Amino acid sequence: MSAGQILFVDDEEPMRIAVKQWLGLAGFDVAVLGRPEAALARLSKDFAGILVSDVRMPGGLDGLGLLKAAQALDADLPVILVTGHGDIPLAVEAMREGAYDFIEKPFVPERLAEAVGRACEKRRLVLENRRLRAQGAGDDMARRLIGLSRAMEKVRADVQELAALPLNVVIFGDTGCGKELAARCLHDYGPRAARPFVAVNCAAIPETMFESEFFGHEAGAFTGAAQRRAGKIEHADGGTLFLDEVESMPLALQAKLLRVLQEQCVEPLGGNRTIPVDVRVITAAKADLLDEVRSGRFREDLYYRLHVAEIRLPPLAQRPDDIVPLFESFAARAAAAHGRNPPSLAEDDLRALLAHDWPGNVRELRNEAERFALGLGLRRGAPQPARDDEASLQASVAAFEKRRIEEAFRQAGGDVALVMARLDLPRRTLNEKMAKYGIDRRAFLQ
Repeated sequence: MSAGQILFVDDEEPMRIAVKQWLGLAGFDVAVLGRPEAALARLSKDFAGILVSDVRMPGGLDGLGLLKAAQALDADLPVILVTGHGDIPLAVEAMREGAYDFIEKPFVPERLAEAVGRACEKRRLVLENRRLRAQGAGDDMARRLIGLSRAMEKVRADVQELAALPLNVVIFGDTGCGKELAARCLHDYGPRAARPFVAVNCAAIPETMFESEFFGHEAGAFTGAAQRRAGKIEHADGGTLFLDEVESMPLALQAKLLRVLQEQCVEPLGGNRTIPVDVRVITAAKADLLDEVRSGRFREDLYYRLHVAEIRLPPLAQRPDDIVPLFESFAARAAAAHGRNPPSLAEDDLRALLAHDWPGNVRELRNEAERFALGLGLRRGAPQPARDDEASLQASVAAFEKRRIEEAFRQAGGDVALVMARLDLPRRTLNEKMAKYGIDRRAFLQ
């Protein structure tokens, strides 16, 4: 097994040959390059190795420039710089810029191998820590953004990817689909998690109050403004501003919001000073914002400023695999809140849940689950689509059950005990269902 992966950069070929031989004999996997630009092309956020570079090289990019560019890709990447004998000021500058270590020429191979070994071990620990944190975040997200469907798997993957990026995001979805929950996850799993998350429903604010609500006001700005009040944007400084139903925002306010995003400052109503702000803006819309742009109801320049990335939440009717897991989760929470035992779904209840269209989406399902948890049963009056026959409904239930067991095995890495705990099934019942659906746990072993 390799002791670690090394990218070594030096413009002198004899040095490249010697270092490759020395470190290769020490057990390292070494790639040698003559130009810093070539090294940059091979680096990425999750590069598994470290970077070693000479400082003084001809051309546009030297070792210090390579250090800064590499740290822009990944601030945790160890970079060792090789300096000339007696070049102490340069070595000090390198350490100030974030170099892991520096080595003076000429050096003995053992000194280089020792420094490289420490750097590789640090890199291994950093990447392992990232992996464990990502796994923990993924497990936690699966408990918040609940669902077994491929659509929800994509939503969770999108949220996990976009949470870490400093991008404005638009979340599209019908009323009740969980757009604010997705926005909160983008905030909670990102670098701004410790800062405020400020949610604003643009459709709920009277047009005459928009400017004061968003930008705040100084004392005496208007009748009744007895004291200064910070607006929503200022409250969100350092964190996330979530604008729900952003298509409802008046055009005049859209222009002012655009200015805030461009200049990163806000001017309270009735004031003559600007306040610097740093906010990430996540918006949610029921309507297609491009249609709103074409109709003249939404500014095109603001659309492109907000719509850097997007997440789409499908309606519940398009992801039936998520209905029962969501219902059970909501019912369990409601039961716990009222000191009750979680109720069990009878077969008739399961059929009723899968048969309903859920026009109110997750919000409607949650309300129904809370009623059920309090012993009020399911409401049977909602219009339900007709089914072909009893056999087709049983087939749908069986298909759902099979997918759920397979998903549990996938999440548990084939661990039967974990699957039993997650599904709350006795071993015998689980074995019977595995045999019934042809599920082999070995296919899920990690």
